[in-house]
Amino acid sequence: MNRINQSLQQDKKLLSIYFTAGYPKLDDTVVILEALEKSGVDMVEIGLPFSDPLADGPTIQASSTQALQNGMTTQVLFNQLKDIRKTVSIPLLIMGYFNPILQFGVENFCRICAEVGIDGVIIPDLPIEVYLEEYQSIFDKHQLINVFLITPQTAENRIQLIDSISNGFIYMVSSASVTGSDLGFNNTQELYFERISKMNLKNPQIIGFGINSRETLLQALKYAKGGIIGSTFVKHLKEQGTQNLPDFVSKFR
Repeated sequence: MNRINQSLQQDKKLLSIYFTAGYPKLDDTVVILEALEKSGVDMVEIGLPFSDPLADGPTIQASSTQALQNGMTTQVLFNQLKDIRKTVSIPLLIMGYFNPILQFGVENFCRICAEVGIDGVIIPDLPIEVYLEEYQSIFDKHQLINVFLITPQTAENRIQLIDSISNGFIYMVSSASVTGSDLGFNNTQELYFERISKMNLKNPQIIGFGINSRETLLQALKYAKGGIIGSTFVKHLKEQGTQNLPDFVSKFR
């Protein structure tokens, strides 16, 4: 069974962390992954940096720019991850835009993901219809879970379609804004969370965007299986590097 599915079956709420591969330093990727598992994180999204990250706020955009300047590429990331399953056992996903994956070769990308132990991918700009028509068979061949996103503006029939073709979790974007919002969750967002939870989807949801404190994480966990911390963790890396990661995670746990 895929490690993502194993994690989702646990009788507890999940904490997922996002960080950009190759940031703050090129060789920090494995160090961060090992430290996050030791700190009690349940799942990690490894960001594949891209020069035009449309859905990302300034914090993650800046980390992507720095990572690219450091020399991070798809191949470099795979080289870094080739032995990751010797030291890290939690589910790992790669989150990135489709252009670098397409340039690398979708079949080649999925094959190496499987070889190094990546469990799933999140590709915000890959249209569902294109995925179903051209790439689903490749992902299925390599037992790679493709996680789809929904937003408050996603139509109900679209959500039902996403649920029907998903086999892991649904990434529930808390708002239509970019990542890194400091505003927390308002009543409109909580109504959205409640509406989705009442749809009784077969796939659990994990909420991302806007989780920047224990309070906002607990708000999210009232309605979903888990929460994702991204920009706030990247800010921590900018300020402290790989120091004090257990203390950072404990603030949310």
